[in-house]
Amino acid sequence: MGQLVSDVTKVLDYNNSKKTAENQRQKILAQIAADENIKTNLIKKALASQRAKFGANGNAGNSFSENAVLQRLREETAQPYDEKKQDNLEKIKKTKVKKPNIIKTWLSNIDKIAG
Repeated sequence: MGQLVSDVTKVLDYNNSKKTAENQRQKILAQIAADENIKTNLIKKALASQRAKFGANGNAGNSFSENAVLQRLREETAQPYDEKKQDNLEKIKKTKVKKPNIIKTWLSNIDKIAG
């Protein structure tokens, strides 16, 4: 009877751990989405201000230097958010829950069960 209680407890603990892990994953995914929105807005602001500066200086069109500067701005603005996204994806990988194997437990304790 004790083994049965132990197995049921393992399954219930697994279900609780699974729900907790899913909640953590959802929070991390929500944070990634929020960070993406912030990153997009920052990039748009940086590009708009740089284009305004180029326009004020009389640089119009798609000159090589303008494109290079704008590309560098995109990369610099996005870099911290891309790194944070990678960290969050690693956290998601670590939230996996190991499923209990009741049959292995029973087989390893067959002598105790048969008693």
